[in-house]
Amino acid sequence: MSWNFELVAGPFQGPGGGLAWDGSAMLFSMIDEGRILRFDPTSGAVSEFRRYTNRTNGIAFGPDGALYGCQEAGRRIIRFLPDGSAPPTANQLAGRFHNHPSDLAIDRLGRVWFSDPYHAKPAAGPRIPLLDHASVLRLERDEKRAWTITRVTYDTAAPRAVLLSADETTLYVADGEVGRSCSRELRSYPIRDDGTVGPHTVLHTFGADYRGEHRGIEGMCLDSEGNIVACAGWKRSGPGPLFYVFSSSGAVLETHPVPADLPMRCAFGDADLGSLYLTTMHGHLYRAKATGRHGIRSIWVSS
Repeated sequence: MSWNFELVAGPFQGPGGGLAWDGSAMLFSMIDEGRILRFDPTSGAVSEFRRYTNRTNGIAFGPDGALYGCQEAGRRIIRFLPDGSAPPTANQLAGRFHNHPSDLAIDRLGRVWFSDPYHAKPAAGPRIPLLDHASVLRLERDEKRAWTITRVTYDTAAPRAVLLSADETTLYVADGEVGRSCSRELRSYPIRDDGTVGPHTVLHTFGADYRGEHRGIEGMCLDSEGNIVACAGWKRSGPGPLFYVFSSSGAVLETHPVPADLPMRCAFGDADLGSLYLTTMHGHLYRAKATGRHGIRSIWVSS
């Protein structure tokens, strides 16, 4: 079955970022504009959900009802509360400020697993040194309800997208980016009972050709069958911008062309969670209806 994409919003200024279905509309971040917008699939209207978001990229709802965002310019995870406030959480790992959070996944306990790569654009404010590693980190509350951050991966070079399996026993990580001396890989890490992860398995590796390195995964989401739906690629090299559907073991089940270069993030939405939404580097919001796949309905987002 081919996927037919329609442009439903944009293009806006700068890159599009994270996506989150709120139960009736799709939220999507415009990173450089510093806004989170809301697309209503019933009316086709686009409204402003939040402004002054300080280059927020990945977004996701947590079990507390708040929308969490990866604030690249602020080097922290933010909670966008229903009352309009946006309190920060912890932003230090072992006494040092972490890097530039990019993507996140939230589990049933409210723990926020997020990628923390380096970013070419400096953060706002004083030039605080970056960490000597780019890892997946986990934000959670301790027994006193204070936010704390724990390092999860010790072998990543440039983590981009993160995803949890439906049973939350596996952490998927898209690691590596063009221009860094590392492979672009889709990895799976088993999550132990104590929250640490075991040795990773490489599910897929993106290669290179005479035109250069192939761009790896920037965004991914889970379908109702437990498959990984990921957007990757570019026109500069390789097979071009594509959606990949990977099984949990890494088999490539399907590929689908993307209608614009440099796909960024993806998420399922609409009433039956049967439409796939996509943001791009050039500020587009696309939607493909009737993909033959459905997302997983969150128990803490109203339908």
